[in-house]
Amino acid sequence: MNATKNTRPFKVLGIQQIAIGGPDKTRLQKLWVEMLGLEVTGTFRSERENVDEDICAIGTGPFKVEVDLMQPLDSDKKPAVHTTPLNHVGLWIDDLPRAVAWLTAQGVRFAPGGIRKGAAGFDICFLHPKSNEEFPVSGEGVLIELVQAPVDVVAAFGKLAASPA
Repeated sequence: MNATKNTRPFKVLGIQQIAIGGPDKTRLQKLWVEMLGLEVTGTFRSERENVDEDICAIGTGPFKVEVDLMQPLDSDKKPAVHTTPLNHVGLWIDDLPRAVAWLTAQGVRFAPGGIRKGAAGFDICFLHPKSNEEFPVSGEGVLIELVQAPVDVVAAFGKLAASPA
């Protein structure tokens, strides 16, 4: 068994979200909302993050997965949420501060901004898509969001893990 697995002080519980970017979110809504029937559960607009997004949902309860449909407020500014159509994947984490501390100590590079409130109100942070000399471990081209799972999500995944197969 891998020694890293035995010492990891947190668990990745499941997929919290996928974020899809485009120059015009109404085109994304055509497929995801109108054709596939996802429910729009909220919106988020941030000058700092250069994003105007619709927060949609697949599933219900603690197993609900967000699908964020994003467009930039200004297509010439960064972050450029529309230049990579699959912008990022969000993972539920059972203990975000411990995960960040441990991953940092293992050489994982985080994007600037630290732990902060995300669009859906959960504490979040991002693993950088590119490594550097100081932090040689990264998302290897993929932006990954770590999301603090609320108590009910942690409990639901715990029950699922404890269920007989």
